[in-house]
Amino acid sequence: MPITQSHFGNDTHGNDVLRYRLDGTSGLSAEIMTHGATLIALRTPDRHGTLADVTLGFATLEPYLGLHPFFGSTVGRYANRIAGGSFTLNGIHYQLACNHGTNHLHGGQGGFHTRAWSARIHADGDEPAVELSYTSPAGEEGYPGTLHVSVTYTVTHRNELRIDYHAESDAPTILNLTNHAYFNLAGRGSILDHEVELRAAAFLPTDAGSIPLGAPQPVAGTPMDFTTPQTIGARIDVADEQLRIGKGYDHCWILDKPAGALALAARVADPKSGRIMEVETTEPGVQFYTANQLDGQFVGRDGLVYQPRAGLCLETQHLPDSPNRPEYPSTVLRPGESYRQTTIYRFLIAENG
Repeated sequence: MPITQSHFGNDTHGNDVLRYRLDGTSGLSAEIMTHGATLIALRTPDRHGTLADVTLGFATLEPYLGLHPFFGSTVGRYANRIAGGSFTLNGIHYQLACNHGTNHLHGGQGGFHTRAWSARIHADGDEPAVELSYTSPAGEEGYPGTLHVSVTYTVTHRNELRIDYHAESDAPTILNLTNHAYFNLAGRGSILDHEVELRAAAFLPTDAGSIPLGAPQPVAGTPMDFTTPQTIGARIDVADEQLRIGKGYDHCWILDKPAGALALAARVADPKSGRIMEVETTEPGVQFYTANQLDGQFVGRDGLVYQPRAGLCLETQHLPDSPNRPEYPSTVLRPGESYRQTTIYRFLIAENG
């Protein structure tokens, strides 16, 4: 089984943090650690066969233990924003931490990205996989219900990183999980030359706090139109109110696919390296973010200083503020139900170049 386990350090509570390397048969390798069930590296070849890490992240554990922009984190219980940090479920009002201005973001300061997860290697197949598990007690970060959650990373024969999520709760709660990897298919530098296609004819405009204004709006005729491949840098700085609010792209697109179906959501290509990434998901939306808030304070592997637009995120998820928007797909998980979702990142090489 092409899985290597090693010690990555100890967290602030003294827990042993383990790192797992999954080596695929087609050139892709992934590194995952138990702290935050975090994807810490993802290496794949370019058109010349040269390997590069196509995610942003740190060389050591210590920076992951402090505040950082969720590099590779498993985000929960609720990815993205909840307005006012509050919601009502079955007539009961719940107040969460407001860790993003007046709103709740990515599960709070003590979200899943900060927790110690347990790991189990899957040895019952010929594709390397590791399952990370965590039990979130009732009341953690203000959420109801004791939640048992697992995230399984698999490197497949098709040069894919597959992420499968599963959760159950003993009381009604809300749940919206995602992985917050930052991708740069060139391995370094800016992502402004990357070409992006999103299978989405609508997106959610937001207010200044990144809370949806209401109903999805068509992308046609706006800089949000990625229904055909577009270079990120072509329109990111145009005079558009939504781009001004987000300092670039930082919005949720509504995917054109049947509910719950595993289907293509996005395609990203880097013309220089020839690397292509396709994203499939069962989720109804994807948050496309161009790392607008990076400001040079974080130094990654190989001494790379992460400036704005050093990476891009494609956070497959339910829609932001869904607990307060009954018209959006529900994020409620009830006892006896199973939360399941899958996202696949597939890596290809352009035939020409």
